[in-house]
Amino acid sequence: MIAVNNIRKSYGKVQALDGVSFTIDKGEVFGLLGPNGAGKSTLIRMLTCLTRPDDGSASIAGHDVVGGAAAIKSLVGVVPQENNLDRELSVEENLRIYGKLHRVVNQPRKIDEVLREVELTERRDSVVNGLSVGMKRRLIIARALLTDPAVLFLDEPSIGLDPQIRRQLWEIVRRTRKAGRTVLLTTHYIEEADALCHRIGVLRKGKLIALDTAAALKEMVGPYVVDQLSEDGRLLQHTARSREEAHALARSLENGCTVRRTNLEDVFVKLTGERIE
Repeated sequence: MIAVNNIRKSYGKVQALDGVSFTIDKGEVFGLLGPNGAGKSTLIRMLTCLTRPDDGSASIAGHDVVGGAAAIKSLVGVVPQENNLDRELSVEENLRIYGKLHRVVNQPRKIDEVLREVELTERRDSVVNGLSVGMKRRLIIARALLTDPAVLFLDEPSIGLDPQIRRQLWEIVRRTRKAGRTVLLTTHYIEEADALCHRIGVLRKGKLIALDTAAALKEMVGPYVVDQLSEDGRLLQHTARSREEAHALARSLENGCTVRRTNLEDVFVKLTGERIE
């Protein structure tokens, strides 16, 4: 469904994307994990025909992002990081305007459907300015779903939300996945990528440094981690291949230790020596 081949993009001396390649199958939820500035949003802008690559190629359903913009825009829905709703209009008015711009057929029925999907039916007459941050994010997702897109781009969909609201959005993404859509999700929340994605690509400074399932990526590090607090207050981490090995290691180390399962941040630290922030 999506093919990216050796994409490169620079802004002045900053290399935003540096030879990135991957494919995404139809119906797959694909996650791009990385810190701010890794190149995630640049890649979304490129795949949604808002930014041209300097080199390489990318396509969606066989349509090139440079020459096939019109076809691609009819296939995709986009949930951007920023809130670009019309804040003085109601929930339903925002959807009506978007539906008219995109020539959505059976608009009243579709609006009813997407409002049910994001659980905003009872707020359809509410002015956007009066909604909570979480409701605004759900409305932006509803707007993206209004055209019944084959591909849904979610650019940091839960950024700035508290954990409870974030998990409500995850349920919406899971329902979207069950509907058979292809989803590309960018995030720097470890648990979000782990919970939602079939495969995960790890971006760092414009390069794709790892790509696999969450389970396979964690297996690269080892299934267990022993966290140790050093005497000078630094957090030291040790990997282990089994629970028994981890507990034995913890008993042998000085100071307090905690044994836990490996997470995707451990993978990122192992690959880069940095933490996702």
